[in-house]
Amino acid sequence: MSRKKKNLIVASSVVLLVFLAGVAWQVNDQIGQRYAQEENISKFKDLAYYSSTLDEFVSPEQIISAKEKTTGGNPGFLRFFTKSPYAPPTDLPKVKLRKSDFSKVPSDIAVYWFGHSAALMELDGHRILIDPVFGNAGPLPGITKRFGDAPLTREDLPPIDILLITHDHYDHLETKTIKYFAGTQTRFVVPLGVGARLKGWGVPENRITELAWHESFNLESISITACPGVHYSGRSNKDKNKTLWASYVLKGKDRNLFWSGDTGYSDHFKQIGNQYGPFDVAFLEIDAWNNGWPNTHLFPEQVIQVVSDVKAKTLFPIHLATFDLALHPWNESIQVVSDLAEKSNVEIITPVMGQKIIPGVTKTSKWW
Repeated sequence: MSRKKKNLIVASSVVLLVFLAGVAWQVNDQIGQRYAQEENISKFKDLAYYSSTLDEFVSPEQIISAKEKTTGGNPGFLRFFTKSPYAPPTDLPKVKLRKSDFSKVPSDIAVYWFGHSAALMELDGHRILIDPVFGNAGPLPGITKRFGDAPLTREDLPPIDILLITHDHYDHLETKTIKYFAGTQTRFVVPLGVGARLKGWGVPENRITELAWHESFNLESISITACPGVHYSGRSNKDKNKTLWASYVLKGKDRNLFWSGDTGYSDHFKQIGNQYGPFDVAFLEIDAWNNGWPNTHLFPEQVIQVVSDVKAKTLFPIHLATFDLALHPWNESIQVVSDLAEKSNVEIITPVMGQKIIPGVTKTSKWW
């Protein structure tokens, strides 16, 4: 073999190793840090929903996976690398937003939905940013792509008082967005264990509040209380359920709101309704259900039942029209839920992405 050919092989090998090292660093950075096992046991050992033996949080209902019952196609991981056959054929309608579109002083109540579970809520003159994800929902570019661009960029957001996270899955916790807000005065409110990831991405510890279920964070007239959900957590195959997941009750001076987070159906909704309800609006996830994982997300019929369980006046669907997570057409969930709401006389709010919504005032239409 000639020296030139050897040099070419060596150079190619070096380039490949550098590339693989870069990919590994990127993935590790996206996964983020977590507490060590001894720290977990020390901090969470007295919680009824934490197992010191397993070193993980435990769902109120067992998460079931039955691949032989999966409907809609192949549930394998490789599908997240390709364009979904269930995606909308054209861009979905949206209201494009810039920073100048937001008032300097937040209103007493307003909501902007940015797609999937990302939303900006104005409550009692404060802004709460919930599960903000503006890019794809995976640890590397190209994994679980959005159906289309978000109605704004994270740089277009106004000042945020509270950044609220329900759990650490990639479609709810975005590394770039956390790093963007790490240098601001934003307060971060997250479930137990998620704080370690935020600190690893540069968020000062004194601006992070971790909540167990039924613990609260208060900011002036606003109270945010973490509540149970039937779900799981994790950002790799080595950290499943090492952090907690949560639904939230957001209570202001004159408004009481419920944010479901990702969850299957169980009696926890009735318990939340009895303890914290009634609610003016229930923001409920309606998408990513499948017979193959029957209690991981809400099925359409269950969404309507939850409205009754939590004693909510109005339904605001979230967790839809952005990612293909469960092998069904992008508009199936909103169509079925909307029809069921109409038959059940449930008031429903269905904004397009980026539309400013004042519950009880703003009229919405069927855009799907």
